[in-house]
Amino acid sequence: MATVEITKDNLQDTIANNEIVIIDFWAPWCGPCKSFAPTYEAVSEKHDDVVFAKVNTEDEQELAASFQIRSIPTLMIFRDQIAIFSQAGMLPESGLEEVIVKTKELDMDQVRKEVAEQQAQA
Repeated sequence: MATVEITKDNLQDTIANNEIVIIDFWAPWCGPCKSFAPTYEAVSEKHDDVVFAKVNTEDEQELAASFQIRSIPTLMIFRDQIAIFSQAGMLPESGLEEVIVKTKELDMDQVRKEVAEQQAQA
């Protein structure tokens, strides 16, 4: 699957309507972002059940700020509309594959229980 561009207009629908969404926050001037892009694209071709999205932080500054993106590239993963992963920096292909496997293996009932407990304490 090719990557999709995310804007503030389609972010919520993308996350709400897909089980797993991986978002790459990047910018055109960012050298590491350019280096990571082919890896991200290659891995996206192997996982039809995952939405691979990109947010251009230059064009979507408000969106980047809302996610508190301080360095790029930054990857965020949502599963069942819950943010479960956020990491700045490039990942090698094997690292990205490993994160995807772990995302698919997560017990989301347990994650929802932990989120509910955290919210109850807050």
